[in-house]
Amino acid sequence: MESLQTPDRLVRLAVDLVNTRTLEPEKLTKPADVRQFLLDHGESEPVRIDWPELVEVRQVRELIRPVFHVEPAEAARILNDLLAEYAVRPYLSDHDGSPWHLHVAKPGANWAQWLAAGTALGLAGFAAGHGFQALGVCAAGDCERVFVNPAAKRPRRFCTPTCASRTRVATHRARRATS
Repeated sequence: MESLQTPDRLVRLAVDLVNTRTLEPEKLTKPADVRQFLLDHGESEPVRIDWPELVEVRQVRELIRPVFHVEPAEAARILNDLLAEYAVRPYLSDHDGSPWHLHVAKPGANWAQWLAAGTALGLAGFAAGHGFQALGVCAAGDCERVFVNPAAKRPRRFCTPTCASRTRVATHRARRATS
């Protein structure tokens, strides 16, 4: 398990983990999918995932998902519970010949536990800096992806410009059809 590198990395990891299961097909269907997800998010070899850990990673994803959907006090409770369960006081490590880096997961944590600790810490730090209103769920009716928006003066309702455009076009067509 690699470093705590940057808070932005942990926030992106949380968002992308939640978005592995939306209205689109499930993206984490086998251990190799989790392995590739971790590699795509900057982890280095060795990354070994077995079937039970795939199940654990998907459970962690479902523990994090509500943070984007609930009121701030409930989101804070969820994150605090995850931190209490999975995180420890940060410590420096240089395991496996890697450069010194921070860990927040318990020593010996598996990938699911590492994801729980890291993503909870990332989202907690993001919410503390930007407010829970900066955590969002796409407003497109046919999408349920989540996103973060650190821009204070630019409210965001959609996960991507594609969803925003698709929604605007559908609204325009609906208005034209009724007039």
